[in-house]
Amino acid sequence: MMPSMRFQPAWWVASRKRRRLLSSFDWEPWTGRDGSSGNHRRREGKAPSAACSRRLRGELREQPIFTTRAHVFQIDPNTKKNWMPASKQAVTVSYFYDVTRNSYRIISVDGAKVIINSTITPNMTFTKTSQKFGQWADSRANTVFGLGFSSEQQLTKFAEKFQEVKEAAKIAKDKTQEKIETSSDHSQASSVNGTDDEKASHTGPANTHLKSENDKLKIALTQSAANVKKWEIELQTLRESNARLTTALQESAASVEQWKRQFSICRDENDRLRNKIDELEEQCSEINREKEKNTQLKRRIEELEAELREKETELKDLRKQSEIIPQLMSECEYVSEKLEAAERDNQNLEDKVRSLKTDIEESKYRQRHLKVELKSFLEVLDGKIDDLHDFRRGLSKLGTDN
Repeated sequence: MMPSMRFQPAWWVASRKRRRLLSSFDWEPWTGRDGSSGNHRRREGKAPSAACSRRLRGELREQPIFTTRAHVFQIDPNTKKNWMPASKQAVTVSYFYDVTRNSYRIISVDGAKVIINSTITPNMTFTKTSQKFGQWADSRANTVFGLGFSSEQQLTKFAEKFQEVKEAAKIAKDKTQEKIETSSDHSQASSVNGTDDEKASHTGPANTHLKSENDKLKIALTQSAANVKKWEIELQTLRESNARLTTALQESAASVEQWKRQFSICRDENDRLRNKIDELEEQCSEINREKEKNTQLKRRIEELEAELREKETELKDLRKQSEIIPQLMSECEYVSEKLEAAERDNQNLEDKVRSLKTDIEESKYRQRHLKVELKSFLEVLDGKIDDLHDFRRGLSKLGTDN
């Protein structure tokens, strides 16, 4: 017969405490293969307790405690460096508190797709990588989540809430561990402190019942030890993830330094090319001046050769005329006419000289005009080069921000 409520022997009290302890292990959190966690599932070979049944009927549910909007990203699983957008636009990101499990989760849904389902543990760390971007690693999901906010204030609030929730999760974990240890010690003490008379009076079915209860308690403790090992494995995974993130950050810093060196090399090359352009322009101007001088000299040589041929012809005529003395008088008039023609030629030559001077002045004017155009072209080229420097500075700054 079942003992009355007024007189309860020690062995019956101990068995009830064991049942209460085991009822807390009837239901366990469920984690899928992709890292997503559900509410609860029943352990194999055990029936759900009454308290768990009430919880599953909706008496206690997850409640949102903080909500914001952000663009969601996930780290590329292949490179572990690049970010892949998980949402096309800003979506709602919320902190949820599970009263049943005394745990916290970050959940975000884009339409019908769950893009974030991360249970917060005391070992997690939220890192601000820029004024509007932050990230944290989830060892269960084996990924790194990133959030891009529209303002720095939203990022600060989310980071503060993350720290607050992490501390709360740590406190909840410590309390749960202490509760399990206290219940285990109390159950063992209750099972040992039974009187000899009670042991003697209930040596039959009671011992069998206590043995089964002790076996169940051992199984629960074994499962608790397995959970501790699982948390240790998750801690090691998180440390490895942090090491990978540190390595990725160092590689990113090395890439930035490499871009800086390349930018310095390009800037030096640009200065060298500018000096080379100046030298080539100076050489071009000298070549043009030499060409003009050569053209003028060629024209002058041709004119002198023509005059020389004329003088030689005149000299031959004079020699022929000197041979014929009687004809000198008649030819004097001809000579005077030649002199007049020579004077006219001289006048024509003077006119040509004046025209050449005019051409030289026009050439100088065109040269000055070309210098002005060349100077304006150099100013435009300097402006384009400065724009190129600004553009490269912007690229360098963008690479540094990334």
